[in-house]
Amino acid sequence: MDAHVSPSRVAGRARAPPSKSYTHRAILAAGYGGGTVVTDPLDSADPRATGRAVEAFGGAVDWVDDGDAAGDGGATAVDVEGFAGRPATPDDVIDCANSGTTMRLVTAAAGLTEGLAVLTGDDSLRSRPQGPLLEAVESLGGRAESTRRNGRAPLVVGDAMGGGSVAIPGDVSSQFVTALLMAGAVTDDGVAVDLETELKSAPYVEITREVMAAFGVDTERTDAGFRVPGGQTYAAEEYAVPGDFSSMSYLLAAGAVAAADGGSVVVEGARPSAQGDSAIVDVLDRMGADVDWDEDAGEITVRGGDLSGVEVDVGDTPDLLPTVAVLGAVADGETRIVNAEHVRYKETDRVAAMAESLEAMGAAVTERPDSLTVRGADTALSGATVHGRGDHRLVMALTVAGLVADGETTVTGAEHVDVSFPTFFDTMADLGASVSVE
Repeated sequence: MDAHVSPSRVAGRARAPPSKSYTHRAILAAGYGGGTVVTDPLDSADPRATGRAVEAFGGAVDWVDDGDAAGDGGATAVDVEGFAGRPATPDDVIDCANSGTTMRLVTAAAGLTEGLAVLTGDDSLRSRPQGPLLEAVESLGGRAESTRRNGRAPLVVGDAMGGGSVAIPGDVSSQFVTALLMAGAVTDDGVAVDLETELKSAPYVEITREVMAAFGVDTERTDAGFRVPGGQTYAAEEYAVPGDFSSMSYLLAAGAVAAADGGSVVVEGARPSAQGDSAIVDVLDRMGADVDWDEDAGEITVRGGDLSGVEVDVGDTPDLLPTVAVLGAVADGETRIVNAEHVRYKETDRVAAMAESLEAMGAAVTERPDSLTVRGADTALSGATVHGRGDHRLVMALTVAGLVADGETTVTGAEHVDVSFPTFFDTMADLGASVSVE
């Protein structure tokens, strides 16, 4: 499915979907527990994959639709009956589809099973590295191996992993830490995670700790990394998912580059949380956008401005790279996105993909192993056909670029927004964007 975008001006109010990161963690935390209602979840492909995994481990997951989920017909709650701390051995293969978060979080959960679980996913997911997490599960007494012996799915995991200390690199994926902390809480001895390298995407571990605390599970920082005591129980009658700042970034960027004269874009649901991607507000401010965050009301207002290039470190905020790259193509001067090597290991190599796509639209870019530089002063965006590469974040960022390109922009793979923002194109159209999907 393709999205066709023409030059447009936008204004109005919009609400970004609930956080995908929080939804994943809340559903799995509820699975580790006895019974929880997760309210305001993101009802999309990736969290549904995590829900299926909870069911495979012996839980029950009911996506409840009361017909009032932001008007999109999605679920307004997830009623989870958990597996009470110890996942059962699945009857069948667990298909994580395209969800890297599901694969990694569920790998550690599978390590707790008495038998063996087999985890797989689509072509993209089967290309993503899992090796350090597999080694960690094995060092804790479980079995964890790649069927192709390349550190990538399909995976075979189980044999009742226990607690203890484990050392892993921190610069591949923070999800490895998340997975071990969540599983470690229900082991007898707990798990201490020592980081061998600097932790990238650190705010995502803080999201994990915030969710675990809401379920009554204690974690702690240590000099070497993190630790979770064992013998704990996940328990919460209800958990409410906050709004998603990664998804908000596209709406805010649209307001910054294409706000109607005298108009503004107001994004609702922006309450403070541990989400690192709330840094988009600071990025826009530093670039010169007129942006205001009313934290009490949970609203961010952004108006167009004369944007200037800045340097943005995405070490903790990898999902912002596509958005910042588009902002850089519109801004005067040079925008340098640094500390970005780990962004190459997402649904696709987002550094290379954004460089290629923006170049196709006429942007002046320089790609390095760990950085992407966009020279807005040397750029005049023109409509082109650009490829979403099966990556929801590329599709949404390139759609924003199409708002200010000369001529029509076609973004392929538009259906992949279902991963995190199923109503994205409707929301953009409601703001005034000239966009159609076919």
